[in-house]
Amino acid sequence: MSLSHIDDSGKASMVDVSGKPVTSRSATAEALVRVNEAVAAQFDGSELVSKKGPVFQTAILAGVMGAKQTSQLIPLCHPLPLDSVKIDIGFDGNTAIIRCTARTTGRTGVEMEALTGASIAALTLHDMCKALDPAITISQVRLLEKTGGKSDYHAE
Repeated sequence: MSLSHIDDSGKASMVDVSGKPVTSRSATAEALVRVNEAVAAQFDGSELVSKKGPVFQTAILAGVMGAKQTSQLIPLCHPLPLDSVKIDIGFDGNTAIIRCTARTTGRTGVEMEALTGASIAALTLHDMCKALDPAITISQVRLLEKTGGKSDYHAE
């Protein structure tokens, strides 16, 4: 098995997807954001409004915008017409769980768009709350599942 973005001469190359069938594709990614107890206590199931504005809504919008810009951020990603990007944010103790699901109908998957959306939402949550907790950590950015195309994937 070889890396998909390396051509036969060892150079970086965009994958040629012209021969692939157009299928419905979906991917879900997750990022974890750990905050201190003081910040977590303010997320009581409702929106926290900081000096910069509503934290969750801003993070969700930033994540959607990030997913839409993936091909401009990741050099070898194909620009994709996204059919949908949904971001959910919830809390488990001191950890915000951010999940991003991206969907398209096309010749290549949307894993990078889902990962970018979750990452940008996590970075935005960090930015919105850093005055209350400068030690916020972002971790475990990962693909949870992908469907469509040649093979499906589901994290264990």
